[in-house]
Amino acid sequence: MHFEMNQMLFETDGYRAIKLVRSDIPVIQTFLEKNPGYFLLAEGHPPTETQAAEEFESELPEEWPFTEQIAIGFIDVSNELTAYAFVISDLFAKDVWHLGLFIVSTEQHGQGVARHLYNALEKWFKASGAKWVRLGVIDGNKRAERFWERNGYVEVRRLDDYVMDNATHTIRVMNKPLGEAGLSEYLSLVSRDRPDEY
Repeated sequence: MHFEMNQMLFETDGYRAIKLVRSDIPVIQTFLEKNPGYFLLAEGHPPTETQAAEEFESELPEEWPFTEQIAIGFIDVSNELTAYAFVISDLFAKDVWHLGLFIVSTEQHGQGVARHLYNALEKWFKASGAKWVRLGVIDGNKRAERFWERNGYVEVRRLDDYVMDNATHTIRVMNKPLGEAGLSEYLSLVSRDRPDEY
């Protein structure tokens, strides 16, 4: 695989994190098809033939302010895509970053790779100006729930009857402050994540 022209975002032991571009969609598609677990759980079926393009080109609602949507590929020493993340900067408010997807190759599960890559990603978030990171995890996805809780995320609210293609879930909206500003300041900025905003 060739990623030489891509912008490198950061490096961590054995991996490069690069900004994926439109021409990388076929590589992303192959990765998602090889690692279908998230889509089987979240949407009730394997990745579709156009899944990567849909993820890459997805548009947020017009009323949602943000700065940039960033597709990130984690490339190992063999120049293979090992993990894929989709990030939105300044979502809803300045300095609030959203982690939309974080998928690590299934064959790397249980080896500490996800934790290693996430730690590097979080350092990059902070260096890029993020004060908080938010994400949504499916209630009942025990592996993911444990992972994010171990990494310091706390639930701020729940979204019931959240439809994801062929499946309906309860989503735990989670947040992690990265600096001195805490959850109370975050919730004052992002009212939609307040527990009483159902």
